[in-house]
Amino acid sequence: MPARRIQQYAATRARYCATMSAPAVNTRLPAVLYQADGSRRVNYRAVLTVAWPLFVQFGVQAFLNVIDTWFVGRLGSEAIAGMNAVSFSSFTLLLLFGGTGIAVQTIVAQRHGEGRSARAGQAAWHGIHSAVLVAPLAVGVALAGPQIFNFFALPESVVTAASDYWLPRMAAGGLVVVSFALGNFFNGVGRTRISLMGALISAAVNVILNWLLILKLGWGMYGAGLATSISVGVGVLYYFAVFFSRHFRGMYGTTRMWHLRPRVLLAVFALGLPIGIHSMFDVGAFAAFQLMVGKLGAVPGAATQIAMILTSLGFLPVAGLNFAAATLVGQSIGAGDKEWAYRVGMACIKIAFVYQAFWAVLFATVGGPLSSIFVTGADPNAQAVIELSTTLLLIAAGYQLFDALNLGTLGCLRGAGDVLVPTAALLVLAWCLFVPLSHMLIFEEGQGWVDFLPQFGLGAKGGWIAALVHITLLGSFLFLRWRSGAWKKKAV
Repeated sequence: MPARRIQQYAATRARYCATMSAPAVNTRLPAVLYQADGSRRVNYRAVLTVAWPLFVQFGVQAFLNVIDTWFVGRLGSEAIAGMNAVSFSSFTLLLLFGGTGIAVQTIVAQRHGEGRSARAGQAAWHGIHSAVLVAPLAVGVALAGPQIFNFFALPESVVTAASDYWLPRMAAGGLVVVSFALGNFFNGVGRTRISLMGALISAAVNVILNWLLILKLGWGMYGAGLATSISVGVGVLYYFAVFFSRHFRGMYGTTRMWHLRPRVLLAVFALGLPIGIHSMFDVGAFAAFQLMVGKLGAVPGAATQIAMILTSLGFLPVAGLNFAAATLVGQSIGAGDKEWAYRVGMACIKIAFVYQAFWAVLFATVGGPLSSIFVTGADPNAQAVIELSTTLLLIAAGYQLFDALNLGTLGCLRGAGDVLVPTAALLVLAWCLFVPLSHMLIFEEGQGWVDFLPQFGLGAKGGWIAALVHITLLGSFLFLRWRSGAWKKKAV
């Protein structure tokens, strides 16, 4: 046999042996690049393909919060203080109600990873069914707004502003759950650009309605809440139009999987209630912190609201990355590879870390100019609000990297269905540490809600120091939980 033929035969046999000895290729794994030797590495471009629409989507929400606060700021510092009292409070209950809608993403991602597309469509429908059950409860809470805010002994002007926003915002709670369910269906199957488009449509409608209802018609805080709720409804109409399109009807059975199945609904609630409770504990603790600051008056309340809105430019886009991590981890587990789920999850955490490092530097260096955007020169409290919010942003810069660990890791754990331990940890840290510590550091003696805690009178700065301690501990714990691999024992 000629030497050339011998070389060709040897090369062919070597390639055959390498192929036979290489690991089997799992085509359902997300964001994976297979090397020539059969090894794998994370395809960061594929991670970003899934993540960037969610990143932008939540960034749009952060920008929308900035716009809302700017419009409300035209009404004065007392209106901004009212927004401070109500923004996290309303979001707390909407997340509690919407836990089932968020749970849809985990179930859909895992069914999609298993190749059971129709069951993914079924999960979306059961998220919608859950919205029907919680809608009456949301309306009841909406009507109780004045009683809720009076309970916390807020200034009368703040109670009025907060209650006006609360009513139309909370009354649309069922609609918010539908939006969560449909948006997270698209996220779970990796079609994140659709959920981004829904967010962009809602944002555009909200800006237009803010201008019309707040400034032109003079409806004040009620107009702000109504504008937000109507914009959510417009986004839901867009989601339904895509959900019933030919592609999704054919692949996911979106017009035939709507029948109520108690077992599936129970699975949605079994996963969604811990998610909703986790969100309630988390955001609710910050709502309590904001209500404490609101009790101090217009300047601390307005400064805290401005600092919250600016820090949301850091944490809300990472919350979008949180949802991308849940999709990628869930799809990897559905495809039967938990080791890959860990690797792709770590990639998401690294991206979150880099992004929030940028905001940490920004908050520490240009907090004053950023804060000045939200106040008018005619407001006699303007300079005091700017100076205080600048200090608060400097404190917030200290916990940005730990918030990246918190949000990035939480999405990974949720994608794996590991929700009970993170919820328990949050309950302890938020309500046994953060809230009591905030009360101790914010109020002077005799000024607070209770008398049995020591009170150091640091004002709004004390509450932000408590937030620094809380987020540092929570982010560290959740990251260690993810690194431990305990989530690999979970099944959804």
